[in-house]
Amino acid sequence: MYIRDDVFADYQRFVNGRAVQDIDNFSGDYIRRDVVDMILVQKALLLGGFDKPFDYQVGNVNFRNTKLLEQGKLLLSFDSYWLADARPLEAHIFISDAVIRQGEYYAGLYYSPNNTKVSSLSSYEQLQKLSAVSTPRWRTDWNTLQQLPLKRHVIEHEWIAQARMVSMRWVDFMLMPLMPDKGNEYKLEGIHLVAHPKWVVLLDGSRHFVVSKHHPDGERAFAALQKGLAKLRESGQIKLAYQQAGFVPDWSSMQLLAPTQ
Repeated sequence: MYIRDDVFADYQRFVNGRAVQDIDNFSGDYIRRDVVDMILVQKALLLGGFDKPFDYQVGNVNFRNTKLLEQGKLLLSFDSYWLADARPLEAHIFISDAVIRQGEYYAGLYYSPNNTKVSSLSSYEQLQKLSAVSTPRWRTDWNTLQQLPLKRHVIEHEWIAQARMVSMRWVDFMLMPLMPDKGNEYKLEGIHLVAHPKWVVLLDGSRHFVVSKHHPDGERAFAALQKGLAKLRESGQIKLAYQQAGFVPDWSSMQLLAPTQ
């Protein structure tokens, strides 16, 4: 299994030697949406009867994973996909039931702590002074940014390069999941980003796990995944996991960034 290095590092710290099937509390240090995904997909597979062990390869794997899935060289993605990104690949992948449903995904505006243009943002209309970075390859993220009245929409396909551009203040902000147990702060290899303490944006889509149709274990793994996800959904564990991880904004202090009515 290929996994981004920073995600795998936080996964290892959070799991801390525990068996994934024993994890039923998703609050604490190092938790983030990617880590919740990684644990839930493994729990679902085990609940569905698929217990094949995984070997991990870490690195910068943003779009290589998709090619490997299409080629049948990778069984599945531990990182969930937006439905809008998964559907064009349906000839090559199975798409699971939603783990994050439509209307449940809120992203923070992450920026350099030294960027006062973003930190002082007080209204939707002031977005006209700001720039943001993403890639059209992430259709839901890109479409969301396109709907904001930004001064500039910057294209960069690699996630780590996006984060570096924002950290260096070449671009004002990027969209990322909230990470309250980290103080909604992201640090890696000289990159330092913080989420705006007030504003969040709704990314209007659902997220799903994908399994390669061309991998020898693909059909069996997908059947197990669907069975396990249904059990996790019925027991309330999927919703609870994202809530405990702080994925749902604290509405006592945050607001949805949208046009004033």
